[in-house]
Amino acid sequence: RAQLVESGGGSVQSGGSLNLSCIVSGSFYAVECMGWFRQAPGKEREGVAAIAYSHKTNYADSVKGRFTISLDKAKNTLHLQMNSLKPEDTAMYYCAAGYCGSYSNTLHPVQYDYWGQGTQVTVSS
Repeated sequence: RAQLVESGGGSVQSGGSLNLSCIVSGSFYAVECMGWFRQAPGKEREGVAAIAYSHKTNYADSVKGRFTISLDKAKNTLHLQMNSLKPEDTAMYYCAAGYCGSYSNTLHPVQYDYWGQGTQVTVSS
Protein backbone atom coordinates (compact mmCIF):
# COMPACT_ATOMS: atom_id res chain seq x y z
CA ARG A 1 0.00 0.00 0.00
CA ALA A 2 1.05 3.62 -0.48
CA GLN A 3 3.12 4.98 2.38
CA LEU A 4 4.81 8.31 3.13
CA VAL A 5 7.18 8.52 6.09
CA GLU A 6 8.60 11.85 7.22
CA SER A 7 11.74 12.44 9.25
CA GLY A 8 14.13 15.25 10.12
CA GLY A 9 12.00 17.38 12.38
CA GLY A 10 13.32 18.75 15.65
CA SER A 11 13.88 21.80 17.79
CA VAL A 12 16.11 24.65 16.64
CA GLN A 13 16.70 28.26 17.49
CA SER A 14 15.54 31.10 15.30
CA GLY A 15 17.82 31.40 12.28
CA GLY A 16 18.67 27.72 12.29
CA SER A 17 18.14 25.08 9.61
CA LEU A 18 16.48 21.70 9.25
CA ASN A 19 16.19 19.26 6.36
CA LEU A 20 13.00 17.22 6.26
CA SER A 21 12.81 13.99 4.31
CA CYS A 22 9.86 11.92 3.15
CA ILE A 23 10.42 8.37 1.95
CA VAL A 24 7.80 7.14 -0.50
CA SER A 25 6.92 3.47 -0.92
CA GLY A 26 4.12 1.34 -2.31
CA SER A 27 1.69 2.00 -5.15
CA PHE A 28 0.09 5.36 -5.84
CA TYR A 29 -2.77 6.17 -8.19
CA ALA A 30 -2.78 9.28 -10.37
CA VAL A 31 0.04 11.12 -8.59
CA GLU A 32 1.72 13.98 -10.42
CA CYS A 33 2.95 16.19 -7.61
CA MET A 34 4.20 16.09 -4.07
CA GLY A 35 4.19 18.69 -1.38
CA TRP A 36 4.95 19.74 2.15
CA PHE A 37 2.24 21.11 4.37
CA ARG A 38 2.19 22.32 7.95
CA GLN A 39 -0.35 22.73 10.69
CA ALA A 40 0.11 24.67 13.90
CA PRO A 41 -2.20 24.16 16.89
CA GLY A 42 -5.53 25.88 16.32
CA LYS A 43 -4.75 26.69 12.70
CA GLU A 44 -5.71 25.15 9.37
CA ARG A 45 -3.29 23.02 7.41
CA GLU A 46 -1.44 25.16 4.88
CA GLY A 47 0.69 24.44 1.86
CA VAL A 48 4.37 25.22 2.25
CA ALA A 49 6.01 23.94 -0.92
CA ALA A 50 5.12 21.66 -3.80
CA ILE A 51 6.90 20.05 -6.70
CA ALA A 52 5.52 18.46 -9.84
CA TYR A 53 7.13 15.42 -11.41
CA SER A 54 8.37 17.87 -14.06
CA HIS A 55 10.29 19.48 -11.15
CA LYS A 56 8.36 22.74 -11.39
CA THR A 57 8.09 24.13 -7.86
CA ASN A 58 5.68 26.33 -5.96
CA TYR A 59 6.17 28.01 -2.58
CA ALA A 60 4.03 29.82 -0.07
CA ASP A 61 4.99 33.50 0.13
CA SER A 62 5.95 33.07 3.78
CA VAL A 63 8.77 30.64 2.94
CA LYS A 64 10.05 31.89 -0.41
CA GLY A 65 13.79 32.35 -0.36
CA ARG A 66 14.15 30.30 2.84
CA PHE A 67 12.80 26.84 1.97
CA THR A 68 13.72 24.58 -0.93
CA ILE A 69 11.77 21.52 -2.03
CA SER A 70 13.42 18.77 -4.06
CA LEU A 71 12.52 15.30 -5.30
CA ASP A 72 15.03 12.49 -5.64
CA LYS A 73 13.20 10.06 -7.90
CA ALA A 74 16.00 7.49 -7.75
CA LYS A 75 15.67 7.27 -3.96
CA ASN A 76 11.90 7.88 -3.85
CA THR A 77 12.54 10.68 -1.39
CA LEU A 78 11.10 14.16 -1.07
CA HIS A 79 13.15 16.79 0.78
CA LEU A 80 12.45 20.17 2.30
CA GLN A 81 15.51 22.22 3.17
CA MET A 82 14.49 24.89 5.65
CA ASN A 83 16.87 27.78 6.35
CA SER A 84 16.54 30.97 8.38
CA LEU A 85 13.81 29.37 10.46
CA LYS A 86 11.47 31.62 12.43
CA PRO A 87 9.28 30.89 15.46
CA GLU A 88 6.22 31.20 13.20
CA ASP A 89 7.49 28.18 11.25
CA THR A 90 6.71 26.02 14.30
CA ALA A 91 4.19 23.36 13.27
CA MET A 92 3.68 19.71 12.41
CA TYR A 93 4.99 19.20 8.89
CA TYR A 94 3.36 16.70 6.56
CA CYS A 95 4.46 15.16 3.29
CA ALA A 96 1.74 14.52 0.71
CA ALA A 97 1.23 13.18 -2.80
CA GLY A 98 -1.58 13.83 -5.24
CA TYR A 99 -2.75 14.64 -8.76
CA CYS A 100 -2.89 18.42 -8.22
CA GLY A 101 -4.06 19.35 -11.72
CA SER A 102 -3.07 22.94 -12.46
CA TYR A 103 -0.01 24.71 -11.02
CA SER A 104 -2.23 26.99 -8.93
CA ASN A 105 -3.65 23.97 -7.09
CA THR A 106 -0.37 22.57 -5.87
CA LEU A 107 -0.50 24.24 -2.44
CA HIS A 108 -4.09 23.28 -1.69
CA PRO A 109 -4.38 20.32 0.72
CA VAL A 110 -7.61 19.13 -0.92
CA GLN A 111 -5.64 18.22 -4.07
CA TYR A 112 -3.65 15.58 -2.20
CA ASP A 113 -4.81 12.03 -1.57
CA TYR A 114 -1.85 10.51 0.26
CA TRP A 115 -0.43 11.81 3.53
CA GLY A 116 2.33 10.97 5.96
CA GLN A 117 2.02 11.04 9.75
CA GLY A 118 3.99 14.23 10.15
CA THR A 119 7.17 15.42 11.83
CA GLN A 120 7.27 18.20 14.41
CA VAL A 121 9.33 21.34 13.84
CA THR A 122 9.79 23.72 16.76
CA VAL A 123 11.64 27.02 16.40
CA SER A 124 12.46 28.98 19.52
CA SER A 125 13.25 32.68 19.63
